[in-house]
Amino acid sequence: MKKWTGTLIGGGLGFALLGPLGGIIGAYVGSMMTGENSAAQRQQEHPYGNSRYNRNAYARSRNQVRSGDFAVSMLTLFAYVTKADNTVKSSEVQYVKNYLVRQFGSNNAQDLMYIYKEILEKDYNIYDVTQQVRSNLDYNSLLEMLHILFGIAGADGNYGRKELSAIKEIANGLGINENDYNSIKSMFIKEGSDLDQAYEILGIASDADDTSVKKAYRKMATKYHPDKVANLGPEIKEVAENKFKAINKAYNKIKEARGMN
Repeated sequence: MKKWTGTLIGGGLGFALLGPLGGIIGAYVGSMMTGENSAAQRQQEHPYGNSRYNRNAYARSRNQVRSGDFAVSMLTLFAYVTKADNTVKSSEVQYVKNYLVRQFGSNNAQDLMYIYKEILEKDYNIYDVTQQVRSNLDYNSLLEMLHILFGIAGADGNYGRKELSAIKEIANGLGINENDYNSIKSMFIKEGSDLDQAYEILGIASDADDTSVKKAYRKMATKYHPDKVANLGPEIKEVAENKFKAINKAYNKIKEARGMN
């Protein structure tokens, strides 16, 4: 394959061609792009293309984040979770493919799957990758990424210990706080009753008073509102909407159990 069939990657890579991520995908992307769109030229033309990787430079480029950057970052984290148990399951690869087709379209998904399979063959320092991603994406985008990672981990209907450990490692590297991590985890993994799960999603104790419940809901609804990630495009916004629905469902279950208005 010598040219991009889709548009998301060909016209949507910025920071992903630099730093640790660039080291993982740069050579491969360069072999797939020709002429003025070559990876080398794009890197030279980037505002930080001639700079050494550093946190401050990437932080300054946050407003240049594109859907392609998010997608490549996501695939690198996907691959790390997929390989966590030293076995790449066909169900997980198929989940990734289906997800990419659904979220980015078949042409873009084809490009992304080539990159994903290439990444699966590479070894890399996940901490360095998470630091680059963290420096370029706002916190709400990082939460969406965590949500997606739990989806890939459970693609085979089972959440393995090593996969969950990999996700936790990634979450720590991304700077996601413990309450947010537990909230998103609870949307996928139920420990206890449905009501216990609802409280965990809202990040509050079951003995919290009604005022605290309402306050927690408003805080979560604001934090996870789909408009917070509108800059990443409609594909990722749909993921945010699913999380938003889970929060509303949890709140309604608690209200029903308490007889709240």
